[in-house]
Amino acid sequence: MNLPPKVTDRAFARLEEIGAGAQGKALRVAVEGGGCSGFQYDIKLDAAAEDDLILTHGQEKVVIDEVSLPFLANAVIDFSEELIGARFTIENPNASSSCGCGTSFSM
Repeated sequence: MNLPPKVTDRAFARLEEIGAGAQGKALRVAVEGGGCSGFQYDIKLDAAAEDDLILTHGQEKVVIDEVSLPFLANAVIDFSEELIGARFTIENPNASSSCGCGTSFSM
């Protein structure tokens, strides 16, 4: 059964920390063709569109367009902070393989 992606409390907390919702922005997670494995994630702050799936927590939002939604079914969107940097991450059970940087995958 395909469920919409889940967003962790840590990811929503990071959005609140950077004031995304206060600026009228949401975290947009999209899947595009390209990258070293066939598909790549495009993650950026953006405004929500009418056809987007909108996941909310307080005034913070994560939005996913209709085309990307099947690629992200059952995925977990998180935020990771390590010595080498901080970034939003996606744990995607639909990906059959991914590259070392974690932004490119194949299905």
